[in-house]
Amino acid sequence: MAKTADLIIDGKTYKLPIVEGTENEVAVDISNLLEEAGVITLDFGYKNTGATKSAITFLDGDKGILRHRGYSIEDLAAKSSFLEVAYLLIFGELPMQDQLDKFSDDIKRHTMVHEDIKKILDGFPSSSHPMGVLASMFCAQTAFYPESLDPNRSAEGVYLSIVRSLAKMPTFAAWAYKNAMGHPVNYPDNSLNYTARFLKMLYALPAEQYEVDPVVADALDKLLILHADHEQNCSTSTVRIVGSSKASIYSSISAGINALWGPLHGGANQEVILMLEAIRKDGGDTEKWINKAKDKNSGFRLMGFGHRVYKNFDPRAKIIKKTADDVLNKLGVNDPVLDIALKLEEVALRDPYFIERKLYPNVDFYSGIIYRALGIPVDMFTVMFAMGRLPGWIAQWKELRENKEPIGRPRQIYTGQNLREYVPIEKR
Repeated sequence: MAKTADLIIDGKTYKLPIVEGTENEVAVDISNLLEEAGVITLDFGYKNTGATKSAITFLDGDKGILRHRGYSIEDLAAKSSFLEVAYLLIFGELPMQDQLDKFSDDIKRHTMVHEDIKKILDGFPSSSHPMGVLASMFCAQTAFYPESLDPNRSAEGVYLSIVRSLAKMPTFAAWAYKNAMGHPVNYPDNSLNYTARFLKMLYALPAEQYEVDPVVADALDKLLILHADHEQNCSTSTVRIVGSSKASIYSSISAGINALWGPLHGGANQEVILMLEAIRKDGGDTEKWINKAKDKNSGFRLMGFGHRVYKNFDPRAKIIKKTADDVLNKLGVNDPVLDIALKLEEVALRDPYFIERKLYPNVDFYSGIIYRALGIPVDMFTVMFAMGRLPGWIAQWKELRENKEPIGRPRQIYTGQNLREYVPIEKR
């Protein structure tokens, strides 16, 4: 017998279906509550509202679990490449070798972008934030591929849009960086793999040879994997709600890029570096700032420690800590800001104050350290995040489309003026 929950309003009982997920998650289905009872639920920020059923990502913050399609993030980061994880998220299963080869080759065939997009890029001043440039160029693909606007596009057409999205994102990201630097853009070198190709576009200068460091390329590949999807967060929910109107994949993902741009979402690793810079400018006394963090009246909070979702530990942080150590050891970077970061990390991992409060270094802390060590400017951090999150956005958009989910239409409780008599302007 199906389980139900009783909701009593003004003495009348309404039976609400209970829905259970494969990991024993429980939800009360209120889809027909407005129609049956004439009431809605109120949930600021949708913190306790499930807007969809999804088979892509399972997250348990209390237990520190993150799985994609049933595979643990630990296994995927240790054993897969970013493109393997992208394939898994989008198509539901890890690829066989021939499937991965075809997927990779298809992406390589579409890494170039139309030369007219350079005209769009040239219209941005070098002071433009790279995320704004990235969102604009990504959305512009609807103009270059108008067939993507067809809401009834074939499976083959959708696949082509998916491949184009993955292929062109690194090109757009690198070009956004080059625009900020005032440098000429580089074109993709398809003899390289996904991350190495991006690094060469990002760093190569005219008339200079650029050899991609395999340690750096591997570190970036892992970072992209760790950011690939994270359930129904702000940007992912944005992609889904925009996509629910049957908007194209390009405009839906551009909306996700803009949502990620907000400092409360994608800017956390940027905030880590800004905090470290402030400590350095203050003299670099980490003990002073640790004490300020412990003082609830100081107003200071250590950025990159703890997580609003993971209550015990961030499983991604354990993975990326080793990668950060590898990068710093390989590059031998001499940077006082990174020295401060390592001192803070040491304290947080052994100080009872931080241990008891679960204020461990999180993925944003370590990714910020890695990007800083690689010489990536702070304004580019969120662009790197967007590159990693792209497969998850695509998978969520595709799942929404295949499930034929209805257009998103949140409700509200009106708190404004009641009906008022209109007064002509001369009598106000």
